[in-house]
Amino acid sequence: MTAPGTQAAYRTDDPPAAPASGPKIVVTGATGAVGRHVARLLAQRGTERPGLFVRDPDKAAALGLPGPAVRGDYADRELLRRALDGADAVFVVTANPLRPEDDENILAAARAAGVRHAVKLSWCGVADPGADDLVARWNRRSEEVLRDSGLSWTVLRIRTPMSNALAWAPSIRERGVVRALGGASRTACVDPRDVAAVAVAALTEPRHAGRTYALAGPEALSPREQTAVLAEVLGRRLEFEEITEEEARAGWSRRYGERIAEALVAGARRRAGGAAAARDEGTLAELLGRRPGTFTEWTTDHVGEFS
Repeated sequence: MTAPGTQAAYRTDDPPAAPASGPKIVVTGATGAVGRHVARLLAQRGTERPGLFVRDPDKAAALGLPGPAVRGDYADRELLRRALDGADAVFVVTANPLRPEDDENILAAARAAGVRHAVKLSWCGVADPGADDLVARWNRRSEEVLRDSGLSWTVLRIRTPMSNALAWAPSIRERGVVRALGGASRTACVDPRDVAAVAVAALTEPRHAGRTYALAGPEALSPREQTAVLAEVLGRRLEFEEITEEEARAGWSRRYGERIAEALVAGARRRAGGAAAARDEGTLAELLGRRPGTFTEWTTDHVGEFS
């Protein structure tokens, strides 16, 4: 659904244009929340050739992503170099703070392959002087590695993607419940499609070189308020259940390990203090040429994943 007043380019699920013969742009993290939309938008433009670097080509195929997909790990610099060979730009997405060398490997391979420009997906929290946990330090270091890489660069710092709400989908479907830590903590979550639109501009337009953009959504919502939006859009009653810090830490530890879990708990504490509540102050709207999407609009477009 394209909201009133927005441009049609908001959609990233339209059929791709015919394969392009223009500049090659490699998308790492191409099956992720933002990367999948970057790949689709590049294909729709029809003026660039998207190439994908993924861990799971089957997932890329299931998502209907365009472009050839290279399967590999960021630890393999030679495979990265081959995947980046002939590319003009690369979208850099890394996900494991326990592997800070991933950014170094991608950028070293990009230099060796003659890549001109790199766009890095980062996190707004790096600008918070009170953020000194593992995730914050990793993101700061990754940005430094990019700036020291010798490549032209752009940094996109984002707030929590709206797609994180999909983690609640199983409990919504099964029990009509959202369980989360910090039910009253507001975050200006951002539509991944909006981030992808900015990323494509940064990958293809030289005017964004050397810039760092903070991308936040148009409204600050708490998990309780997001639950209310979900209930309204889905047309069913939903309950919100606050979990304790101990419960959150245990769940994150099972999924990510204790060190990352502790960093996520620290982030939740900062959000409780209002660290992530600042809404878009015009940067995202200016970059998009329209107003950013709202959580209501994102939910409306993803009803099927909660039903």
